[in-house]
Amino acid sequence: LMAKIRQWLMAYPITTPAIAHRLCRLIPAQCPFGRPVLTIPPLCKLNPFYEEVVMLRFRALTYLNEVCQEDISQYV
Repeated sequence: LMAKIRQWLMAYPITTPAIAHRLCRLIPAQCPFGRPVLTIPPLCKLNPFYEEVVMLRFRALTYLNEVCQEDISQYV
């Protein structure tokens, strides 16, 4: 099941600027809990889909920048 979700996230099509903007607004640029507490990593790093979600946001930013020629500085 987890492999299917990972595949879906990696293959999710970003076909319109509206989808790309929504993804960039919903997915934070960095982990909101950026510092480890003692030796425990931030909770977002424990999310099994963290890497895929971050990559989805990156693909949305790339779509906006390269395909739509939009300024993405508001999301960085």
